[in-house]
Amino acid sequence: MSHEAPVIGVLALQGDVREHLVALAAADAVARPVRRPEELAEVDGLVLPGGESTTISKLAVLFGVMEPLRARVRDGMPVYGTCAGMILLADKILDPRSGQETVGGIDMIVRRNAFGRQNESFEAAVDVKGVAGDPVEGVFIRAPWVESVGAGAEVLAEHDGHIVAVRQGNALATSFHPELTGDHRMHALFVDMVRANGATESL
Repeated sequence: MSHEAPVIGVLALQGDVREHLVALAAADAVARPVRRPEELAEVDGLVLPGGESTTISKLAVLFGVMEPLRARVRDGMPVYGTCAGMILLADKILDPRSGQETVGGIDMIVRRNAFGRQNESFEAAVDVKGVAGDPVEGVFIRAPWVESVGAGAEVLAEHDGHIVAVRQGNALATSFHPELTGDHRMHALFVDMVRANGATESL
């Protein structure tokens, strides 16, 4: 690992934090859990994990990390949201729960639990733009999908006619959980985004 390994945080308020830390380390990043504003200030990029999006947003407000997080995302810090994290990065949620806030950053409208609670979870091969080789194995757990995107957002993948991966600038989001499969290519894509962002900042 070179000394230029980016430091990437995982928002550790709720959800599958450990799996993301492992996947990021496998993709040559220095991975750290982030719960507080001072920890957020020390990372080059951040992963918003799956979990319960309403709970995560309420805890983020409680821990005082929501506002600094919004500010960093606005300033261009690379951020990657999976499942509930995708919901947190949406500028708009269809039918949000009361008190549910988002970080924002991607011009998209997201539908929560879109793939249906009956179909609690399933796996599907997903072709993701920008990820070379075989399709990515997507694990969908009560997953959201993207109802629509604005002009600034690029669709990276669809499943069953629904958008399941989106990128806008330094923000990346997937409906599925790549951290549960042992395939670290989505994390590697994000690590590359963080590295590229660091290179531009140091020019």
